[in-house]
Amino acid sequence: SYFGDKSSCVENANTLNLTSSSSMRGLNSTCVGKTPLSSGRSGCRSHTPLMGYSVTSSSAVSAHTVASVIVAVVEGRGLARGEVGMASIDLKNPEMILSQFADNTTYAKVITKLKILTPLEIIMSNTACDAGNTTKLFSLVTEHFKNVTFTTVQRKYFNETKGLEYIEQLCASEFSTIFMEVQSKYYCLAAAAALLKYVEFIQNAVYAPKSLKVRFQGSEKTAMIDSSSAQNLELVINNRDSRDGHTLLGVLNYTKTPGGSRRLRSNILEPLVDAETINTRLDCVQELLQDEELFFGLQAVISKFLDTEQLLSVLVQIPKQDTVKTAESKITNLIYLKHTLELVEPLKAALRSCNTQLLKAYYNSLEDTRFGIILEKITSVINDDTRYTKGCLSMRTQKCYAVKPNINEFLDIARRTYTEIVDDIAGMITQLAEKYSLPMKTSFSSARGFFIQMNADCSTLPNGQLPSEFTKITKIKNTYSFTSADLMKMNERCQESLREIYHMTYLIVCKLLNEIYEHIHCLYKLSDIVSMLDMLLSFAHACTLSDYVRPEFTDTLAIKQGWHPILEKIAMEKPVANNTYLTEGNNLVIITGPNMSGKSTYLKQIALCQIMAQIGSYVPAEYCSFRIAEQIFTRIGMDDDIETNASTFMKEMKEV
Repeated sequence: SYFGDKSSCVENANTLNLTSSSSMRGLNSTCVGKTPLSSGRSGCRSHTPLMGYSVTSSSAVSAHTVASVIVAVVEGRGLARGEVGMASIDLKNPEMILSQFADNTTYAKVITKLKILTPLEIIMSNTACDAGNTTKLFSLVTEHFKNVTFTTVQRKYFNETKGLEYIEQLCASEFSTIFMEVQSKYYCLAAAAALLKYVEFIQNAVYAPKSLKVRFQGSEKTAMIDSSSAQNLELVINNRDSRDGHTLLGVLNYTKTPGGSRRLRSNILEPLVDAETINTRLDCVQELLQDEELFFGLQAVISKFLDTEQLLSVLVQIPKQDTVKTAESKITNLIYLKHTLELVEPLKAALRSCNTQLLKAYYNSLEDTRFGIILEKITSVINDDTRYTKGCLSMRTQKCYAVKPNINEFLDIARRTYTEIVDDIAGMITQLAEKYSLPMKTSFSSARGFFIQMNADCSTLPNGQLPSEFTKITKIKNTYSFTSADLMKMNERCQESLREIYHMTYLIVCKLLNEIYEHIHCLYKLSDIVSMLDMLLSFAHACTLSDYVRPEFTDTLAIKQGWHPILEKIAMEKPVANNTYLTEGNNLVIITGPNMSGKSTYLKQIALCQIMAQIGSYVPAEYCSFRIAEQIFTRIGMDDDIETNASTFMKEMKEV
């Protein structure tokens, strides 16, 4: 695979059964095989289509932790019942993922898929919940996802013909092979039609033609881990405290970008099944560990990238209404785009001396001339010294003066006016400080605009109070914040001037974006490269903190002196190591021991090591060999709690 996600047909899945006995517990097992189990949490709120929905903002590149995926699900009827189509799109990432598969009556695949996506909202047809005729899929989804917004839309929006038209219209030319993959997959096309119509409504914007990345994700490309197993193994969420980092994700997550963190999470929940792809990733991790200059050089560049996926999402959406907010958003994101493109050359320089196949492929991809074309077009309009900066006032200044002078005469006049107002505000505050002999200084916040701040004790103030002309006074320790009627009027003039500047700058930016849309698809490639490199660097970083070893892939499961990675993170020292050996002719191990001896922890350790190996990470052991597993399931009883040193039996006794 070009981006380390290659998958191919695999041999029969391996089966691993590990049984542990305790005085009160019958069976604990970790199973790698083909029998799906599912459990989880989910939820429901429904309303009629395209009505009464609060608009979701897409204006800023913000934190990646908030759920932002919308999923449409549709099931066949009659003889086609059990055939499920899904379409999902992340409001922070202009990529639509289509899936279609046959599921059984437990709908384990659907529930697992939705658990991995962690949706903000789930869309289904209103015919799925008709009074007295609710489908089993509808009931299961609403039962399992109680904290997720649930919306029903009219069946007519689930139109496969319209879905194919949308894809032909919106899919970027570089991903056009999707047409052949999905043209006969009617249910995922129907889900895509409803999803895109709904997103267009709630975002109050449409995607630009030929701007969307669309891909079909078959279930055969990755290993399946059902939701209860992911919960038992604490892959991404700690069972004791959801905010706690004592999970497999917490052990491996040293990513520097939101995209890298998202990719790591999805890989942990859906490990690879293609040994060639896994070994390609392991080769990269090995080179990063052996070449210190490459490791620190890449890490320094990657840490400067913003959320490239969300940036792309905002750039390819065309607002239906032009407002001050949309204008400011477009200007901000053009500055972010300039910042991102200026990092391409440093990233190329860091990769120049690499040796592994995947890193060389990334270097060659970064030589795409379109990066230079877009940056050249941007710098022809945007000032060279315009930079992404932290701080609201600093960023406001960058946006005001982003466009070069002499491009628009009226814009130049508006900016001079804005500068004069800001100078007047500073002068007025200086005069007030002299008038009252107080140490006043000019401050700014996005909520209040310009205001006055002062560090002083009450004893230094006349009568222990500020002069009466000051209003909206707040005090934190010895710091006073306040304003005046004249300053508020000046702020209003400043805001009016800003609106004019943003409007004129927005028109110039829109014209510029129209010119670069045809080249913007190279940014999808850049986004993939950055997130993958970030994840590989994270794997290498984790190796430097412990004695991990590179896994091998054979017909035997053999782990020499392996230990539990999460337990090591909790204890801050290396836990007691154990051996594991399973072959085709010796595929069952019965583990016995007293309570608190670590039987359940040992079982979890094997599954965690298997997952780490299949995502391309090194493994906590002296030596390890694994068979590729297509499905990973666990049954760990009531679950022990290694954080409070409570065994499975002990935890049950405490609960009693």
